[in-house]
Amino acid sequence: MTQSAGKQANVPLLDVNRGNRLVHDEVMSAIESVVLSGRFLHGPDVGELECTVAGLCSTKHAIGCASGSDALLLALMALDIQPGDEVIVPSFTFFATASAVSRLGAIPVFVDIDPHTYNLDPSLVQGNISSRTRAIIPVHLFGQCAAMDRICKIVDSHNIAVIEDAAQAIGAAYLGRAAGAWGEMGCLSFYPTKNLGGMGDGGMLVCQRDEMASKLRLLASHGMSPRYYHRILGINSRLDTIQAAVLRVKVAHLQSYTEARQRNADRYVELFTHHGLTDWIELPYHAPEALHVWNQYGIRVRDGLRDSMRKYLTENGIGNEIYYPVPLHQQECFRELGYTEGSLPQTEAAALEILHLPIYPELTEAEQDAVVHGIKHFYSSATLRRAA
Repeated sequence: MTQSAGKQANVPLLDVNRGNRLVHDEVMSAIESVVLSGRFLHGPDVGELECTVAGLCSTKHAIGCASGSDALLLALMALDIQPGDEVIVPSFTFFATASAVSRLGAIPVFVDIDPHTYNLDPSLVQGNISSRTRAIIPVHLFGQCAAMDRICKIVDSHNIAVIEDAAQAIGAAYLGRAAGAWGEMGCLSFYPTKNLGGMGDGGMLVCQRDEMASKLRLLASHGMSPRYYHRILGINSRLDTIQAAVLRVKVAHLQSYTEARQRNADRYVELFTHHGLTDWIELPYHAPEALHVWNQYGIRVRDGLRDSMRKYLTENGIGNEIYYPVPLHQQECFRELGYTEGSLPQTEAAALEILHLPIYPELTEAEQDAVVHGIKHFYSSATLRRAA
C-alpha cells in the first residue's frame, strides 16, 4: 500500500462515476423522457423535484435555480440587500458565501468559527452586529448544521434575516429541525460532488412564506411577470429539466447515501482509535444536537505536519484535499476590508491543519483501511522524521 510495503493504493477522494453507475439505467431513461418531451426548461420534473425537496427540508416552498451560488445571490436580492449593508458570514467556507454579498455592494463581516464544528461561533455574533447589519449567513459546513437555535435567538431581537447556506447539508438537521427550515431562506447546491449531486450545476432555495417564494421565483426569471413585463431587476437562473430529472432519480436514494456516509464516518472513528492514531490527529467533532450527513470528513493534523502528510498520501495513491487552504478574510479580493493575520485565529488555525479524506457512499472497507494505514505509515516513516 505504501512505498515501504511495495504496493501503492488507489483510493480516490471522490468517485462520482462509481455512484452514477448504480443508477445509470434510471438516469438515462429519465433524460430520454425529457429529450422526447422537448421541455428542457420548466418541465414537470422541476416542479416534482421542488415538491420533494420542500418535503425533505420541512418547508412549504422550494424554488429551483441554476446553482448554489445563485441561490445565495437570489436570497440576498430578495431581502433587498443594498450597497453598504453588512452581512455576517464565516470566513471558513466556500467563496460563494461571501462573494454573493460583495456582488450586491454589501460588506461581508467575517466572524470566527467554533474550532470543533468549524461553523460560525454563536458567541461572537452579537459583537459583530452593527446598525448596518441586515442579514447573517450561517454555513452548515461539511454536512453539520451550525448552532441555529443560538444564532436565531441572537439575531431575532435585532430584526436580522437568517439565510442558511445548506449547500453541503441537504438532509441534515439540528435539534430535530431540518437544515433550511430555521431561517428566512435556505440555499442548496446540486453540484456533482454534493450528497445529492446532479450532472452539472443546479441549486434550490427553500422557504416558508408564500410572498418570499413568489419574490424568489420572480427574481430568478429576470423579474418578469407576465412575459416581457419586468417589475423588478432579476437574473436568469433556472434549474433545467434534465438536471431536475436526474436529481429526481437520485433523491430517491438520498437516505441510503446519507446512511452510507454515516457508517463510513463511524468506521473511521473505530479504525483510527484501534490503530492508536487519535493521539496524533484530531477526528471531526459530531455535535450531539446535529444530524450530520458528512459531505466531507476532515481530520486535524497537528505540529505543522498537515502538508507533509498530504504529500505522503498523494504519493501513495490516497486521495485527499484541503477545504479550505486560504480563509476568505485572507483572500486578495477582500484585502480592502482590513483583516490582518490573527483577526480570526480559529479560522486561520483550521486552514493550516485540516485535511479531508474520502467519505463518499460507495467507499469500500478495504479503501478505508488503506486510508488509515496510509496515515499510520506516515507517522512511522522517514517522511515524518524528515518533517520533524
